[in-house]
Amino acid sequence: MANKIYRLFAGALILASVVIQPAIADDQKKYRWRLAETWGPNFPIFGDTTKNMAKMVDEMSNGRLTIRIDSANKHKSALGIFDFVKSGQYQMGHSASYYWKGKDFNTMFFTTLPFGMTAPEQYAWFYYGGGMELMKETYDQYGIMSFPGGNTGVQMGGWFRKEINSIEDFQGLKMRIPGFAGEVLAKLGAKPTNIPSGELYTALERNTIDAVEWVGPSLDLRMGFHKIAPFYYTGWQEPATELQFMVNQKAYDSLPPDLQQILTIAMKASAYDMYAQSMHESGVNLALLQDEYPKVKIRSFPKPVMAKIKSVTAELLKEAADKDPKTKEILESIYKYQDQIRAWTNFSDKAYLDSFEDK
Repeated sequence: MANKIYRLFAGALILASVVIQPAIADDQKKYRWRLAETWGPNFPIFGDTTKNMAKMVDEMSNGRLTIRIDSANKHKSALGIFDFVKSGQYQMGHSASYYWKGKDFNTMFFTTLPFGMTAPEQYAWFYYGGGMELMKETYDQYGIMSFPGGNTGVQMGGWFRKEINSIEDFQGLKMRIPGFAGEVLAKLGAKPTNIPSGELYTALERNTIDAVEWVGPSLDLRMGFHKIAPFYYTGWQEPATELQFMVNQKAYDSLPPDLQQILTIAMKASAYDMYAQSMHESGVNLALLQDEYPKVKIRSFPKPVMAKIKSVTAELLKEAADKDPKTKEILESIYKYQDQIRAWTNFSDKAYLDSFEDK
């Protein structure tokens, strides 16, 4: 009897070792990933975000998951990140969702929307208002997982060689402006184009474009646009520009659950850190711009111009929603949430800021 019990116990140990050993081995397996980013090497703020994320992943996983970052100079396709991640050539990417509107029109709504939500409002929509679920539905068909990848906050309306006094001034204007804002300006007679960040200054300098919309003081000043185009306009087109981390679904599924959680947490933490960094750098660089470059003229577009831009935006969004049920679903979600959350923004942030105005 004792021998029988021993044999059963020994058998159980052998079975346990067969089951447990692979699990232990898998748990200690090292994963080596690559991330392709739209930005050039050591690009400030945007590039800091990917580095911060990779560093957190490495430290939290104790080196079990490491992520090598390839900048645009390495992979040679700044706007090819979607295809890199979809194909599995890279396990991850960092870019902006509105760059893929030619592949799927609905992707751009997860970056920003003209006259849309501010960054805190948009983060609330993503994580508590259904935005993440809609983004997942949009990207699932491509085998890509998309996550918020860092916010710039409200972006400036762009640098112009000439002052904008009327809507007619957009006629024939060659401007670098991506996303839905480009659709709007095209309707107004402009000639929008999308150019990678590393080529923007040269394009403006050589008159390939007449105006350029990039980000805001956080990044624009170091790009040198103020040396060529002295009129700097406040924004309407990107009130909360969220970059994105893209992850190949199969690569993600191959990770053990704890590494999946580590990766997800690192992306979320580094994304919000980028928002804080952008806010800081914009404040610092706006002061520098005003103190050291008095020839730069900061303007807001005239009210009649803004009214026309807003009406054209609404018209084009309605046309888009009428054509595609998914577009309609996404826009209805954004509109509904924005109406709800904006009431609180007005009672909180706006009321607080208004209290400082001279009566």
